[in-house]
Amino acid sequence: MKKIIALTCALALAAALPTPEPARQAGASVSVTIESPPLVALTFDDGPRSSTTGPLLDGLELREVPATFFLVGNRIPGNEDLVRRMGLEGHQVGVHTYDHVELKGLSRRDFDLQVGQTRALITQVLGEGNYWLRPPYGFIDKNGKTWCGGPVILWSVDPEDWRDSDVDRIVAAVVEQVSDGDIILLHDLFPSSAQAALRIVDTLLAKGYCFVTVEQLMEERGVTPEAGRPYRKIK
Repeated sequence: MKKIIALTCALALAAALPTPEPARQAGASVSVTIESPPLVALTFDDGPRSSTTGPLLDGLELREVPATFFLVGNRIPGNEDLVRRMGLEGHQVGVHTYDHVELKGLSRRDFDLQVGQTRALITQVLGEGNYWLRPPYGFIDKNGKTWCGGPVILWSVDPEDWRDSDVDRIVAAVVEQVSDGDIILLHDLFPSSAQAALRIVDTLLAKGYCFVTVEQLMEERGVTPEAGRPYRKIK
């Protein structure tokens, strides 16, 4: 994982560096300021899905870019190899409920069936870990925040890729508004979203951005994740 972060950030930094100036005379002082590249977290909801997750992982692996996948529990059986691959290739994995249901107003039993059951399935595949929650539609009530067992990961950039299959529109909606510390929301459901995601990665890498997981973004910014607290953007 550290190797992936270092490589993507090195590529982003190299892309962001200014074009070298002509050689100066011997003895002339040169002052060079190198700023850290802006960081963003690319996240995907609703997987795993055999038709889209595999090609998406292929493209991310080729670019050495980590992402964060929030999984729907009832889609894990039969797709364990994809989940295992996420872990092996340095991606972060989280919970998106078992049946993709709204978490507001649930009893503790129903909440645990949606969140705890999904977390248990992920643990069976990847082992013990911090599998954070992204609530469907971004909705969660006070009880859910108390019961969720970790931070609540929301988002700050949403191109609404579920609206249509217009890859150009989806890419533009992200690239035109993204900034340092953003958490980008996409869905691991549609081929157009996978295509758009890889174009977004290529475009932002060329602009000097560095891709990290949500957990890595917090680490880099010195943010200690708090259970039950919602996070939209990490500055």
